Amino acid sequence: MEQRISLITLGVADAARAKAFYEQLGWRGQEVQETVFIQAGGLAVVLWGRDKLADDAGIDDPGSATFGGMALAQNVRSREEVDEVIATATKAGATVTKPARETFYGGYAGYFTDLDGHVWEIAWNPGFALADDGTLTVPDFSAMG
Repeated sequence: MEQRISLITLGVADAARAKAFYEQLGWRGQEVQETVFIQAGGLAVVLWGRDKLADDAGIDDPGSATFGGMALAQNVRSREEVDEVIATATKAGATVTKPARETFYGGYAGYFTDLDGHVWEIAWNPGFALADDGTLTVPDFSAMG
């Protein structure tokens, strides 16, 4: 298996509602057969009915929106951008679960959940380089002594 991810599919209660939420964050997608595809750098985020996703994966899903032990993260270019993104998400209906604050690694980050309970971290990390297109490069930790 190659070391990459092509799509991240978020199971949502209502694809149109989820699309509207992400559009308020500035994301643009295409809806095809009640499925929304959003280009996100070198991969795509897909918004698809939670019931359809569970059925497709062969999982019995009681529909509860509990923490699934996973968070999506977006690294940004400054502390100020962390605050801006979280404020925009809040205006769109997100719930801030941890306000932005200084981190143990010398950065600045906060968390919110989208309308379907998916956890997002928005972070500025001075040790992770971002290319002009937003591509993140994991540093060589062995060279950091």
